[in-house]
Amino acid sequence: MTQPSTIDREMVVLPVVKLATLALRTACKPIANRLKKEASYHPRFRNFIISIAQANHRLTTRVQRRIYGHATDVAIRPLNEEKAVQAAADMLGELFVFSVAGAAIIFEVQRSSRSEARKEELRKQEIQEIKTRSEELAKEIELVAQKLEEVEQLARGRGLVGILNFRHTHANEDRKSN
Repeated sequence: MTQPSTIDREMVVLPVVKLATLALRTACKPIANRLKKEASYHPRFRNFIISIAQANHRLTTRVQRRIYGHATDVAIRPLNEEKAVQAAADMLGELFVFSVAGAAIIFEVQRSSRSEARKEELRKQEIQEIKTRSEELAKEIELVAQKLEEVEQLARGRGLVGILNFRHTHANEDRKSN
């Protein structure tokens, strides 16, 4: 069975990410509604989110004016309280979505990097095992080469008849030991 390729995994991950984003957006709507309710109960919280919404309104209006080439030194009319609460609640809901999405991305990157580190460690171990085995084989080859050299020296010293007698002598010794 083959493992799925990176492209296959990406094709699966993309719809899952889109689905997760949609689920987060859906979950944020009740959070934004809860923020609006809390703003109506707590005056300090209401003033806080209204000031956030007004600051955001001023910033976006200035940026839009610069983009369209309009005058930026003109006074910017503040939002009414209900629009400011609505804008702040929406902004905080979106901030929640991006925070959760950012945390999910950070988690996935860390998980992926840990996985890659484990794979790299396994690769290093495999390479070390291959090197060790290679060294062992090199020693064995050296031993075989030395023994071959000894046999060749014996053969040169005794000639062809000597080699045959050498084999015959070892065979007889083996029989006697058994």
